[in-house]
Amino acid sequence: MNITVVSIPRVRTAARNVARMSFSYEVTARTSARPERLFELISDAPGWPLWAGPLIGHGSWEREGTPPPGGVGAIRKIGRWPQYGREEIVRHDPPGHHGYTIVGGQPVRNYRADVYFRNDGDGTLITWTATFEPVIPGTGPALAAVYPRLIGGVARRLAAYAEKHPN
Repeated sequence: MNITVVSIPRVRTAARNVARMSFSYEVTARTSARPERLFELISDAPGWPLWAGPLIGHGSWEREGTPPPGGVGAIRKIGRWPQYGREEIVRHDPPGHHGYTIVGGQPVRNYRADVYFRNDGDGTLITWTATFEPVIPGTGPALAAVYPRLIGGVARRLAAYAEKHPN
């Protein structure tokens, strides 16, 4: 299993702000698991604690989406007490594309992530991309260093779990 982490800060100018820092990252992992299985796992909020790692001790749906439970409009709550993230599902295109935004619980705004599962020879390439703006000025570089490591670990654990539990 291979993982590549790329963190690329971008500067975007807004009409009301002289410059608002926006950060992006991309992590990839390759697995022998099928895209369908990977999509099934990432789309199951209550199942995240089984595979996502020690920071995710809880997963649930605050609101179901279309199709239920984890389709567009769903809000998943994941994390560990006392820190939970709330993510709204904005793309639900099985088995290749899962997208979400963070709506609470993290020190960022305009966070948008897209997870792609693409056939790659005898396996699947997982590509997890995200962009965000820090809420607290000056914290962008630190968050841009932490998020790719955190999400890279989540992508690796997703790949490993799917390989060990193909059904």
